[in-house]
Amino acid sequence: MSEIPSNLKLADFPSRTYDKVRYADTDRQGHVNNAAFATFCETGRVEILFNPDQPLYQPGTAFVIARLVLDLLAEIRWPGAVDIGTRVEHLGRSSLTLKQALFQREQLVATAETVIVLMDEETRRSTPLPPATVDALRALMASS
Repeated sequence: MSEIPSNLKLADFPSRTYDKVRYADTDRQGHVNNAAFATFCETGRVEILFNPDQPLYQPGTAFVIARLVLDLLAEIRWPGAVDIGTRVEHLGRSSLTLKQALFQREQLVATAETVIVLMDEETRRSTPLPPATVDALRALMASS
């Protein structure tokens, strides 16, 4: 995973959403449990990969996570919300890499890099991303 820029902002991500921090997300120390960080990242991924207004997969295929790297940089506290930024970092033949950042009260609290593969549900092997999917994902890449 690449070095984390200290000036990373939510505005650096073309896809932005949020999630509510639940009391049940907290641990014995009173901060949000590390497993909840992964759940917040899932919220950002799902809004892109499973958007009913712009489906990115075809019947008989499914997106699966091949790799997830999560860097926890600061605590998330309850109550509150977490802002989630997501962008496409790389597109391959049958895979994509997402870069995500989590913020609470504008403070960067975590980053994640996720490699996702499109899989044929019958063969259980990777399958090429459809051209329309590639076009939609390119729109979510960071501008240079």
